[in-house]
Parts: sequence; C-alpha cells; structure tokens
Amino acid sequence: MFYDITVVQFSKMLQNLSAILNKGASFAETKKVDVAVLLNARLAPDQFHLIRQVQIACDTAKLGVAR
Repeated sequence: MFYDITVVQFSKMLQNLSAILNKGASFAETKKVDVAVLLNARLAPDQFHLIRQVQIACDTAKLGVAR
C-alpha cells in the first residue's frame, strides 16, 4: 500500500517532468535558444531557477521513497 501511494505517484510525477523538459529542449532547438538560458530562467524574481526546481523535485521523490 505504501508503495502504491509513494513510488507510483513519484514515478508519474518524474515522467511528467521529463516530458516537460523534453518539450523545453525541443522548443529551444526550434527557436535557436541556448538551453542554458532556459535552465537558468525564473518565472518570478523570488523563484529558484529551473535547474534547482528540478533538483528539488528529484530530491523530494528520492527522500520520500527512502522513508
């Protein structure tokens, strides 16, 4: 039961995140934008850049399942 609640949901979340990042990479390739610009972008001034947000999402999944 605990597996279904955590691992399955985190797996779906990380797959969705992967799809979003792939779409961003294809957008950058199409528009000739440097990928580093998108990875260091913030939607709001008080928000972490995208690299840090992805790291937080992965750490949340890793630590949530480890417990």
